[in-house]
Amino acid sequence: QVQLVESGGGLVQAGGSLRLSCAASGRTFSSYTMGWFRQAPGKEREFVASMLWSDTYTDYTDSVKGRFTISRDNAKNTVYLQLNSLKPEDTAVYYCAASPIRAWGRRLERSEYEYWGQGTQVTVSS
Repeated sequence: QVQLVESGGGLVQAGGSLRLSCAASGRTFSSYTMGWFRQAPGKEREFVASMLWSDTYTDYTDSVKGRFTISRDNAKNTVYLQLNSLKPEDTAVYYCAASPIRAWGRRLERSEYEYWGQGTQVTVSS
């Protein structure tokens, strides 16, 4: 049974940092694309960042480039999202997702992600 479990969310002041973790289990993810999405109240879930589990290719939405970094620890089967220089508009529930499609050179659609975590709340105060 595949499980993605996020952690690391919380309340932080503007300009602060958080590191989100996504612990993956239940299968081998070496050929998967791992993504982070977020959903603010009253808005649709949106793409934040993605990476290939077995490669260095990464992709970010424009609003987080230079502030967020996606990475992985193969030994721990965990994907991270480092959030720096946080802004109030980054407030959302952040979700980890996994897709069996290798997103080399293109951004996967939300519907192409097969597995999702339960989400972790990030709140940035001004």
